[in-house]
Amino acid sequence: MSTMKNLAFVILISLSVKCFSQSTDKFNLNFEKYAPGQNLNQGGWFQWGGYELGLDSTTVHSGKHAASITSDPKGAAFGSVAYRIPANYEGKSITLEGYMKTQGVENGHAGLLMRVDSNAKVLAFDNMQNQKITGTNDWKKYSITLAYPANAEHIYVAGILVGKGKAWFDDFVLTIDGQNIQTLKEKEGPVFKANSDHEFDAGSKVSIANLDEKKVGNLALLGKVWGFLKYYHPEVGKGNYNMDYELFRVLPDYLQVKNDQKRDQVLLSWVNGFGKVPLCEKCEETPEDAPLKPDFSWISDSQLDPKLEEALRYIYKNRNQGEHYYIKTAGVGNPQFMNENSYANQPYPDAGFRLLALYRYWNAIQYFFPYKPLTDKDWKNVLKEYIPTFIDAKTELEYELAALQIIGEVKDTHANLWDGGNAINASRGKFYPPFSLQFVEDKLVVADYYKDGLKSAAGLSVGDVITHINGASVEHLVDSLNAYYPASNQPTRLRNISMQILRSKQNVVPIKYFSASGSGEKELTLYPVDQLEMKKWYEKSIPPKSYKLLENNIGYVTLKTIKEQDIPVIKDSLNNTKGIIMDIRNYPSTFVPFSLGTYFISKATPFVKFTGGNVNNPGEFSFSPPVVIPKENPAETYKGKLVVLVNEQTQSQAEYTAMAFRAGDNTTIMGSTTAGADGNVSNLVLPGGLGTMISGLGVYYPDGTETQRVGIIPDIEVKPTIEGIKSGKDELLERAIEFILK
Repeated sequence: MSTMKNLAFVILISLSVKCFSQSTDKFNLNFEKYAPGQNLNQGGWFQWGGYELGLDSTTVHSGKHAASITSDPKGAAFGSVAYRIPANYEGKSITLEGYMKTQGVENGHAGLLMRVDSNAKVLAFDNMQNQKITGTNDWKKYSITLAYPANAEHIYVAGILVGKGKAWFDDFVLTIDGQNIQTLKEKEGPVFKANSDHEFDAGSKVSIANLDEKKVGNLALLGKVWGFLKYYHPEVGKGNYNMDYELFRVLPDYLQVKNDQKRDQVLLSWVNGFGKVPLCEKCEETPEDAPLKPDFSWISDSQLDPKLEEALRYIYKNRNQGEHYYIKTAGVGNPQFMNENSYANQPYPDAGFRLLALYRYWNAIQYFFPYKPLTDKDWKNVLKEYIPTFIDAKTELEYELAALQIIGEVKDTHANLWDGGNAINASRGKFYPPFSLQFVEDKLVVADYYKDGLKSAAGLSVGDVITHINGASVEHLVDSLNAYYPASNQPTRLRNISMQILRSKQNVVPIKYFSASGSGEKELTLYPVDQLEMKKWYEKSIPPKSYKLLENNIGYVTLKTIKEQDIPVIKDSLNNTKGIIMDIRNYPSTFVPFSLGTYFISKATPFVKFTGGNVNNPGEFSFSPPVVIPKENPAETYKGKLVVLVNEQTQSQAEYTAMAFRAGDNTTIMGSTTAGADGNVSNLVLPGGLGTMISGLGVYYPDGTETQRVGIIPDIEVKPTIEGIKSGKDELLERAIEFILK
């Protein structure tokens, strides 16, 4: 996927803005709210991408300052200077105008960028890519207009440079229905005290030194109490407290405690300071049959002062009910994390904010991850384990790697460092091999070339096995990389590693390999991504139609390109075939569990049930009734065999779809381990401008059998072979045809 398209999915996360001039403008869109000596991000603008940003006082359109973006010498990536505005406005159309100047822009484009989102999901987006502005151009006014979504939460305005060159930006103006946002009246809504707390916008003022076992244990306890208050205390739920900053207020005294008695006194005083908790008449007990219940074993295990333990248990018994400032459930029941600030102006957060990142993530999993019991480690111990890792992170890269490691602990393919991670991306480099790689028979195999014209220069054939990279064995590299590639299971982790293992900061890398002619060594040339036709999950060609008739009267359907209008045609044209092969080694382009699933059942059939969380009792997950595929006319049922093809690329909605087809009367699942990550995702941002996700719903078969981590277990296991790769065979497809003809 190109850099420009990738950017459409980038979550440009939140930032608190402090103004430094006498301007009456609410937002620093003209780059003028700066005191002498301040840098760009001190005026509310922040960075996305890897290029250098600057606050220029010599090249300006008007006033004293403009923003600049300068590419690196190779120009193989992008840079963006961005600004976040709360979407507290009503209207139908939103327009961004601004001035831009360019110098030597090539192999990409420069432009304005506007994005509108809700809960970290893109609702509207434009980056002027289609205008193809390149070369050298003097100051000129440009504009972008988008439909303004009714459910918008955040507006991002930005300048962007893709490829090589330099660009300047100045005098941005944002209007909604023609009205300048600087003076436009905000829509009325609830006023939260938490939103007016700006004491630590410039930093936590927290220093954490001399970590020993006792201090680490105390900090682990504080993190658990902090999360407990965040999700249970009614005053916090009302939005009366900014829990990020309440942490920074208690930390200085807490770090000075010398014994457990003083520790518990500080905690009790802090807990009581949130205000009196009234008796709750609506709070219900956790159902006995709930598969996941709130876990307060840490309270008993910590041997707290009886008064502190009593205070915590009283808060839980009389916890917040109804609307909550920090959490709500989305339409399908997965958690939606609210009012979380990503502090994107701190790419390397200070010690207090790094600790906050750990606390925020650990508690999100503690109370709202449906698969917490399936992690390899006891989750209550993970917090203490990672405190030194986060506190001792000395650089932006070490901090991002710490975040990536704890994300990996939840063993969820949906969970990764999807946004931010600039230092990690820079450390991995900008150059890629000219071919896709795949782990086959536990070997790293050349699977296919992105461009045929690069074969001769590479000197490797499809099916060759790479054994060493930069002098290290592939086995050693995989062992060292496992912790930094979150996934539900090892086959999916290897899928992801294979796409990155030959990525490098250098455009030439030494390798050892084994081919048909024996072992060899060579210097392999790598290429920037814009010189390759790369996709996330590489496919050399995608069939224009989703269905076709194979030899021997066998139907074939790929969900990669299926459209809603294809479904009645598939039912009609493939109805009399011996069998249908349903290829879900991809992500379905259309949601078909019901519209196509009903074709393969003769009666209404349940195929899945969910567990959902409870914001009135965080930590509780309960089963919903099974979901049923309806059947109105039993006569319209496919009579032949249905073979569903799956592998490690079958993920999320694809796995859900496979479950629906498994409910069919004559279905066989064939292939290998799927990604093991089903259920609607929930987004979560972390300090440093980082963004991640989790599977927010538990997905099970109607009898309660799990799908998370194990994936959709095939009835017949078929894995690719190196010989099959060499000969260009689709061995799984061939086996499916053989099965149908048997």
